[in-house]
Amino acid sequence: MTGTDKSDDDRALAGEYVLGVLPPEEARAVSARLATDPDFAALVASWQDDLAGLADEIAPVDPPARVLRATERRLFGARRRRWWGWAAPVALAAALAAAVLVWPGFDPRGPVPPEAPAYRAELVSQDGDLRLAAAYDAGAGTLFVAREGGVVPAGRALELWIIAGDDAPVSLGVLPESPAMVVAVAPDLRTALDGAVLAVSDEPAGGSPTGQPTGAVLAAGALTEA
Repeated sequence: MTGTDKSDDDRALAGEYVLGVLPPEEARAVSARLATDPDFAALVASWQDDLAGLADEIAPVDPPARVLRATERRLFGARRRRWWGWAAPVALAAALAAAVLVWPGFDPRGPVPPEAPAYRAELVSQDGDLRLAAAYDAGAGTLFVAREGGVVPAGRALELWIIAGDDAPVSLGVLPESPAMVVAVAPDLRTALDGAVLAVSDEPAGGSPTGQPTGAVLAAGALTEA
């Protein structure tokens, strides 16, 4: 396969991922690839920007609740719905990206959560405004993080940290503007996830300049077995 053929294949794969038409296993593989392949991640971001722009001049319309419930049952089934309760808005937005012209209230951007996470955590700020849910995919070695509430303050950044035992916090990156992200967990941290704490701190734009939290810790939660 030539370099051009590979580029075309990746461009098509990125489009299928953003549109939410890939089978679950392929979608999870693509989500894991985003954390290690910056060129491919740029292709996905380009697709996301192009599709998001289609709805810029269309007034948002919330779909009827019965449509969301019926769609969730068809996509995920009764068994998965118990765990998906917190992630459904993000997951449905990604899976139904093609519906953006009909229901522009849906956000087509966002990775796919793991089907059977080994660990998960919920992070809620004291005032309840900032809310995040996290799920760890042991097979891929990646952490899915969905922001369910809260916004990034102007000129600031929300940075995600993991704290294993008495070790110093390790940055997992700055939370993006999009509602969800997937980040690779370093191999040396994967064996210490049980009981490890995830935390979000308020940092300067671009993230902490020191490699350690410098601002207020806004929310935190322990990773527990799913």
